[in-house]
Amino acid sequence: MTESKWFFRRGELARDGWEARVDATLPGWTHTGLDVAALEPGQGLELGGTGVERLIIPLAGSFTVGYSHGGEATTQELAGRPNVFDAATDVLFLNAQTTGTITATAGEGRVAIATAPASEPKPNRYLPVEEYPVEMRGAGGSSREVRNYGTPAALDAEKFIVCEVLTPSENWSSYPPHKHDEDKPGHESRLEEIYYFEARPTTGASDAVDPQSAFGMFSTYTSSAGKIEVDARVFSGDIALVPYGYHGPAVAAPGYDLYYLNVMAGPDPERVWLISDDPAYGWVRETWEGLEFDSRLPLGKNLPQPTNDQSQEA
Repeated sequence: MTESKWFFRRGELARDGWEARVDATLPGWTHTGLDVAALEPGQGLELGGTGVERLIIPLAGSFTVGYSHGGEATTQELAGRPNVFDAATDVLFLNAQTTGTITATAGEGRVAIATAPASEPKPNRYLPVEEYPVEMRGAGGSSREVRNYGTPAALDAEKFIVCEVLTPSENWSSYPPHKHDEDKPGHESRLEEIYYFEARPTTGASDAVDPQSAFGMFSTYTSSAGKIEVDARVFSGDIALVPYGYHGPAVAAPGYDLYYLNVMAGPDPERVWLISDDPAYGWVRETWEGLEFDSRLPLGKNLPQPTNDQSQEA
């Protein structure tokens, strides 16, 4: 298993009018998917076909989603946000029996659609920002902001677990390194995971700084479930796939903030996110006790009151 199999630069997965498409057509990939597109005002893309549940996540801009389920047509406006760093976003869940179209409505827009093969007719649902939990995880230099719009606590989906994580300059996320590739009820669950990255110069950076140079670092490495090795600089639009193995850290470089969207799903019957730390590094959690959260968080300006969490989640 080489880095090129599990890590993709922006545009390398482009197809069918989408900037990126991750699905089961990729060798070795089964349970999760992600579609990413940049759309001009009035431009639309079909959300065709059934058999996958979808979570529509505006990355920048606003959108109109027209969708049909059981012969009933519905339209939902998504207010979106200027970008992933400045604000959280409303999202729309469509079940596996629903098709539709998404159209950019104001300015150029970027949208991500998390997917997973599914069959149950879970309720289609619009989630405004105030209806899902936001957490400040970790502590000190491992502080990060997590927006949990697609986790079991917020959304009744069949298969996937979806969230987005924001890490301010110089902080570490997905740390300690951890895995979820074995079925150990109550302790660990089997979940493929997608990381979609964006990065930006931190607030206050000179206008002369090229936004395209913004980056972070990300690693994945071998566990007993399989051999994998990814150590990469990550830029906006890059995608890392984690079929198994320990993953983390995801590090924001000095001078740059890092964002990633996570999509997880797996073969286990229970939709639950349980992880095992790498035993060599799990002790680091003990050093967080008594530390303050990074005062730069939350980065989002429109969030409900966040909660603090030092749990084992990423």
